[in-house]
Amino acid sequence: MLFNSFEFAIFLPVVVGLYWVLPHRWQNRMLLVASYVFYGAWDWRFLGLILLSTVVDYTAGRKIGYWRDSDDPAGTARARRWVALSVGTNLTILGIFKYFNFFTASLAGLLGSVGFEVGDGLLLGIVLPVGISFYTFQTISYSVDVYRGELEPTTRFADFALFVAFFPQLVAGPIERAKVLLPQILRDRQFSLQQFVDGLALIFWGLFMKVFVADNLAPIVDSQFSDPEVTGFGALIGVYAFAFQIYGDFAGYSNVARGCAKLLGIELMVNFRFPYISLNPSEFWRRWHISLSTWLRDYLYIPLGGNRAGVVSTYRNLALTMLLGGLWHGATWLFVLWGAYQGTLLILHRLTADHVSRIPILGASRRWTPAGVIKMLLMFQLVCVGWLIFRGQSVTHILGMLEAIVTLRGIADLSLARDLAFYVVPLLVIEALQLASGREEIHRTRHVPIPVRSAVFAVLTYLLVFHGASSQAFIYFQF
Repeated sequence: MLFNSFEFAIFLPVVVGLYWVLPHRWQNRMLLVASYVFYGAWDWRFLGLILLSTVVDYTAGRKIGYWRDSDDPAGTARARRWVALSVGTNLTILGIFKYFNFFTASLAGLLGSVGFEVGDGLLLGIVLPVGISFYTFQTISYSVDVYRGELEPTTRFADFALFVAFFPQLVAGPIERAKVLLPQILRDRQFSLQQFVDGLALIFWGLFMKVFVADNLAPIVDSQFSDPEVTGFGALIGVYAFAFQIYGDFAGYSNVARGCAKLLGIELMVNFRFPYISLNPSEFWRRWHISLSTWLRDYLYIPLGGNRAGVVSTYRNLALTMLLGGLWHGATWLFVLWGAYQGTLLILHRLTADHVSRIPILGASRRWTPAGVIKMLLMFQLVCVGWLIFRGQSVTHILGMLEAIVTLRGIADLSLARDLAFYVVPLLVIEALQLASGREEIHRTRHVPIPVRSAVFAVLTYLLVFHGASSQAFIYFQF
């Protein structure tokens, strides 16, 4: 069930209407049923995987909490075993459904290169369950946080099941932490008109980012990335268009998810904070897909040792974290390459930060100065090289597009730039207004004069209704 579908337009009001006339316990039960209906609309068979993860992690959480607080000398070791069971089960499910065919095919290719032919009989004919990467990471964080003593285990199974399957963020995040979302599920929630209105504003803005920006840019991206004779100008426009397509698509989804949760009195984390104004790679990952980048930091980078064991270990940990972050996005070597590229940028930033700070332009620390803007634009180009790797079809294809861009071969088609501007400029204008107002989200600009806000929403509504594209799936559903 897509957020931008007619079915969801009926589903959400029915759920919200029922929700606010029920007492707390029945609110949670109804939301759990609604969440399973929402997910089952994709493929009801995959509900079994969510239930399996839920049962395992609920049981593991209870056992971890018991042994963690036990006076038994062997309690810590037993708690660790339950953590291992939880993490191992979730990663096994993820590995089978998302990575088994990838590693099997890679091994077969490696053996074939040295003369051992292996057929495709070992490949599994399975479909990737939508959202599995998101809810798997979310449930893993619960078990680890209980073990660390940052969270008490949940005693009511239905409430824990709702934490795992909460429909607004089930299939594409944000990846919520149990210590933030679970307490909201467990306590009584009171209706707030302001929170409800804020939720509607976030839903509207998210749909605008998705339907007007991302879905209209998709044909431009597809045409340029699939053109074997793409011009340099076309390749450049295609890469820029994809940068804003994936941003509008994913940030739009996160905004709709947060808006839907607000209608239910629940707050989800901010997942994007204007990532394309970043001054360096480290800042970019503090602004892009924040729920994933912080998860990788807290549950992978820091446990590996973080920056506590010297320079070489720090760079190794950064590289491993980003390689696995790339692999999280998809089971192909191009995503691994993308992760390697991002890790390289982070390592180079750490290596050169002190030297770069002495260069008048590149060392700018103030964002909204000529030097700061130049630095932002340079960083945006580096991000776009990463998006070329992310969207590319093969290494040969990526190198071919890079060559086209560098040599600027062919004749420039200015209509591509016109179309790109038409769909991107409204997004940039609204984000500039948000930044200028000091309120980094559209629903927090209530101090802006009503006539101005009314005019802005009128223009956005016109563009959405009369120039919005037809309903398309969200890019991150494949991850």
